[in-house]
Amino acid sequence: MQKLHAEALRLNLRENLRRYRDRAGLSQRQVAGELGLSRSAYTYYETGKTTPSAVDLFTLAQLYRVPVEEFFRP
Repeated sequence: MQKLHAEALRLNLRENLRRYRDRAGLSQRQVAGELGLSRSAYTYYETGKTTPSAVDLFTLAQLYRVPVEEFFRP
């Protein structure tokens, strides 16, 4: 049960990172620059290969003007 919940949160995170970036009209390169990452490192966040740090999530929430928990909602 716990594993399914965690997997759903990761899936929501991936989808919402892309959704909010698209809504903001920003490229992956632009968002990566805001985080101090390479574009490919940021792409891993959107594909689920890696998970953003708490600091990166906070920065993204500020960039998109949404609460951090929005990234985990279906």
